[in-house]
Amino acid sequence: MHYRVFGAPMPAVTITMEQGESIYTQSGGMAWMSDGISMETNMHGGLFKGIGRMFAGESLFMATYSAMRPGVEITLASSFPGEIRMLELGKGKEYIAQKNSFLCATPGVNLGAYVTGVKTGLFGGEGFVLQRYSGQGLAFLELDGTIVEKELAPGEKIKVDTGNIAFFEASVGYSAEMVKGFANILFGGEGLFLSTLTGPGKVWLQTMSASELARRIVPFLPAGHSSN
Repeated sequence: MHYRVFGAPMPAVTITMEQGESIYTQSGGMAWMSDGISMETNMHGGLFKGIGRMFAGESLFMATYSAMRPGVEITLASSFPGEIRMLELGKGKEYIAQKNSFLCATPGVNLGAYVTGVKTGLFGGEGFVLQRYSGQGLAFLELDGTIVEKELAPGEKIKVDTGNIAFFEASVGYSAEMVKGFANILFGGEGLFLSTLTGPGKVWLQTMSASELARRIVPFLPAGHSSN
């Protein structure tokens, strides 16, 4: 299996599969594909794993695309300006990612829910549930804006504004901390809490948040007009 990521600011990935290889994605996630690829829609892993995906912001049903002959291609496009990143799972490597980041994966990759805890869920900016990637194989994530990679030493912390966490290694601790100082809370513009990532491990941060962009656009949208 080979892949090629292309395009900006709306990237896509073209995956070349050999006979017998397959990937799964959300239903409707495929942009185009060559002849010689079969499609099957199912829950991929059963009902309980499907429900876990729903809590993590993805679909209950997944579409599996399988190569019926060598050298076929399938292309999947991002739904938001940003980057597409590939994760290689295996040898105990697991990753935690923001909700709605899943684009596609090979069958050996498990996509599940990562529960953050009450305080972090209420104030950390991403809610109670993130996405956990485990198993073995390749997974492709669609992320917002430009991605910056940082490696945290054991005990090293980085505080991140709401929505700017793209994904991180499962060895990294994730929590929420209150912004100190009365003036900071009232006038700082960052909210009461910031997400805190604690090493060891790698983290990937994004310069744009889809939810934050939507919040900023809303005031400029025309108000609805009532019909006479």
